[in-house]
Amino acid sequence: MSPSESLTDLFNLQDRVIVITGAAGFLGAQHAEAIAAYGGHPVLLDLTYEPVHELAGKLNEQYGVRSVGYAVDITNEGQIDANVREIIGQFGKIDGLVNNAANNPKMESDPENSFSRLESFPLAVWNADLAVGLTGAFLCAKYYGAVINQNPKGGVILNVSSDLGLIAPDQRLYRREGFAEEQQPVKPVTYSVVKTGLIGLTRYLATYWPSSVRCNALCPGGVENAQPESFLREVSTHIPMGRLARVDELQGALIWMLSDASTHLNGAIVPIDGGRTAW
Repeated sequence: MSPSESLTDLFNLQDRVIVITGAAGFLGAQHAEAIAAYGGHPVLLDLTYEPVHELAGKLNEQYGVRSVGYAVDITNEGQIDANVREIIGQFGKIDGLVNNAANNPKMESDPENSFSRLESFPLAVWNADLAVGLTGAFLCAKYYGAVINQNPKGGVILNVSSDLGLIAPDQRLYRREGFAEEQQPVKPVTYSVVKTGLIGLTRYLATYWPSSVRCNALCPGGVENAQPESFLREVSTHIPMGRLARVDELQGALIWMLSDASTHLNGAIVPIDGGRTAW
């Protein structure tokens, strides 16, 4: 084998079984496609079965892998435990986990209904957001991570955090003319808390099974997703590269962090944000 072939193989995920939570979501499907393109078997988890079943079928047809979808509520410990046994029964192992699932709190369209502001933020929404984004990641690490640890070759946990796990949201981006200060829409508190918590979880896990399970955090900045042009213009002034990421621009980092190309990367917090957190 030539040196160039050896280097190419570093990024190969051939036959690796990688669990992705929130796999039917905007970025989850991109993660799944990248893993399949590099020969891995994406195990797709989401709350409902049909979207992940459909996505798995498309990946299998396009890439010749053995992707499979499951309906799993990652806030339910019993469902996760049962799913681990299903995966082991089908594949015999788990090589990786991508903790991608999260509620994505939106700024309400009517600022007069300002529930996203801290003073009126509902406790029920706080509990639900933390249950999915942070407790769910903990439970998945507890069960899927324990199986990865038993794998003779170990494996990887990748937590999908955010640039807002590293910096505070600039609430000026969401301001609207004609509304009083107490009615201005804001990025909800739970997003920052969850994404920052995932960084802490990453560091803990990186030192928990250090000889067998590497754990790192990917911190994407904003990704283009049909946002209003006015918002795109304003947010771009906060990013040295002058734009949000395209939806496929996280895939290279994802493959690097899951593959043998990063075998000494552990406990790393990697921003992919066009330089936003450098300012």
